[in-house]
Order: sequence, then C-alpha cells, then structure tokens
Amino acid sequence: MQNCSVFFHLAALIGIPYSYQTPESYIETNIRGTLNVVHAARELSIEKVVHTSTSEVYGTALFVPINEDHPLQGQSPYAASKIGADQIAMSYFYSFSTPVAIVRPFNTYGPRQSARAVIPTIIMQLASGKRTIRLGALGPTRDFNYVDDTVRGFIAVAQSDKTVGEVVNVGSNFEISIGDTVRLVAEVFGVEVKVETDESRLRPENSEVERLWADNSKALRLASWEPRFGGREGLRKGVAITRRWFEEPANLARYRVEDYAI
Repeated sequence: MQNCSVFFHLAALIGIPYSYQTPESYIETNIRGTLNVVHAARELSIEKVVHTSTSEVYGTALFVPINEDHPLQGQSPYAASKIGADQIAMSYFYSFSTPVAIVRPFNTYGPRQSARAVIPTIIMQLASGKRTIRLGALGPTRDFNYVDDTVRGFIAVAQSDKTVGEVVNVGSNFEISIGDTVRLVAEVFGVEVKVETDESRLRPENSEVERLWADNSKALRLASWEPRFGGREGLRKGVAITRRWFEEPANLARYRVEDYAI
C-alpha cells in the first residue's frame, strides 16, 4: 500500500456455500484481512480506502427497496464475516478519521465471472448446448448489476469527497426472481429451457436470502452514479454481452460445465 493515494480493497473469500464448511477461514480472511488494510492505511496516511461490502449483509429484505439504513442480518457465515469487515472498516473512520468509504454492490454479473454465480451458470449450460439445466432455488429475487456499472460505481465513490465515512449501495434498482432470470436468458438465446433442481445448490432454509432490491438513490446523490444497464432491458443487454463472451470456444473451455464447485 506504500505510495498509494486511493486503495480499493476487494480481497475476500466470497463463496457462500464454502462458508458453511470452513467459516473460520472467512473470519480470518475477511475480517482480519480488512483490519490489516485499514490499519496500514492509517499508518501510511492513505487518502482514501474504498472497502467492498456486499448486499448479502442485508439478508432477506425487511423492506424494499433496500437502502443503506436497512438492518444487517448475517444469514450465512460469509455474510456475517462481511458485516464484521464493514464494521472494522468504519471503526477506523470513527476512531482514527481514516478516510474509508464502503461500496455495497448488489449481484454483479458479466464476462469472466465464476460459474458459482447464477447468470454465468445459466449461460454456460445453454452455451454448451444443454436445454435442461441444473439450478438451485428459483423463487429468490435479486438485483443484478452488470460489471461495467459496478466498476463505474467503485470509481465514482472513490472520486467523490462526499462518500468518506459513508456506505453506498451500487445496484440497478430492478428486482427479478431467479426463475424469471432463467426465462430472460432463454429469450436471449432464443431457446426453450427446462430447469431441474440440484440439491447441492440449495442453501440451508433459513440461510437463503429470499429478496434483494437496491435503493441506489444515495449513489446518485453522493457520487453522481446511476446504472446504464438498469431495468429489464438493461439486464437483457448485459446478458447478451455476457453470452457472447461465454460462447467463445476458448472462453467456455475454461469452465467445467458438468461440475458445481463451491
């Protein structure tokens, strides 16, 4: 971190299913790792630390759209570790005036993403020729944010003087169920799709986040950011771009279509 002015902290263990098996590694990496970052930032007088949170810290929405004042609910060890990381980061702002800003991205998707994420999972299976695909729960809703919008959100928060000591949602303000997402992706491919439930992809009942929908008005107010891929048509456009990347044979070959890796 020496000779840095602005530091983007994105390092974390992120796989929710794996956090059920090795929760201690999430505590060590996500919470202690964040402590290392903000402590170094304080010692080196970094101008700004942009810390990465996640919409998972909200748990199942108690009200929608979800703003930054929504209660935090750790419904998985991963989510709990990110709540802890957020609090460590903010504690350095309050205790030592370390210039911290927290970006809370909702469900980012796009080219190169891990097959653990649902949109790449759907696209990858369809791109490989499958018309019966394996997924987990179809009822939960998500707020999908195309990767270009997420990146722009991080940069906007970093560049704004108004975001120091603030938590800022970066989401599309559009809610869609996993089942409807499957149908949208199938429309982009122009195919009919059947879904089979893969039990290994289901979260424990009380751990599943059933509803996410971002209120992104604070990002507009403090950082002049708003999504370019918002709404259903924005999602369709982002999915089409993502599909083209996955359909490149060299790209698809990087993934194990038959396997579900946690």
